[in-house]
Amino acid sequence: MFYFLSKAVDFLIMPMSMLFLLLIYAFIVKNARKRKLTIGLVILLLFLMSNSFLVRTALNLYEAPLVNISDLKETYDVGILLSGGLINTDMPEADHALMGDRGDRVLQTFLLYKAGKIKKILITGISSDDAMVAARGETKVAASLLVKWGVPAGDIVFEEKAKNTRENALFSARILNKMFPGGKYVLITSAFHMRRSVGCFEKAGIKTKPFPADYYGGYSTWSFRKVVPEPVALYDFNVLWHELVGLAIYKIMGYC
Repeated sequence: MFYFLSKAVDFLIMPMSMLFLLLIYAFIVKNARKRKLTIGLVILLLFLMSNSFLVRTALNLYEAPLVNISDLKETYDVGILLSGGLINTDMPEADHALMGDRGDRVLQTFLLYKAGKIKKILITGISSDDAMVAARGETKVAASLLVKWGVPAGDIVFEEKAKNTRENALFSARILNKMFPGGKYVLITSAFHMRRSVGCFEKAGIKTKPFPADYYGGYSTWSFRKVVPEPVALYDFNVLWHELVGLAIYKIMGYC
């Protein structure tokens, strides 16, 4: 129930949905003043959401800070890799791995392993029903890629039931407590997703060392060009807004 409710709320309060609903209201409202104010609000929101300087600044404030591999002074028992966008599963006929928009998580996990910072890798998350039946789920494809890069298959553990971050934490905790009790763990996920992820794992009784990947923020300086509306800034704002809403809902529900 929570899964479907969260998706419904997600649709209604996402930036493009809100702008679309405001435009519908402006189209049907009879009061000329209300119509003008609504259109003005849409213009203002579009400007703010598509301003790359403002959006990148907001991302830099929210995303987890960079952690270098050299910052990890000890070896951890397990690196926990959260799936969701790791692999592009839209082309199941491909005979090789196609990286998804969160594919950097896989690379960072590999680098941690090769640097001797993690001994084992736990990949958590479910994929579409068709992908799971065909053994082409994200976790399996990401694992096969890691194996091709030189990670022994026996050092990779799977959790393939979790549909969201809370379940990632709960289901992973069961595996970790059974197979690696009292171990030290590194959590690998996108920088914008780290706050919610760490909170969920702590609620599940698992303390982790954050290792962010997949940054959307970064170096940013002021220039006139960056106040010109950009489609990529609108996309990045949607990513940030989605995560902020998700964090708020998880806080209310007591999940993190």
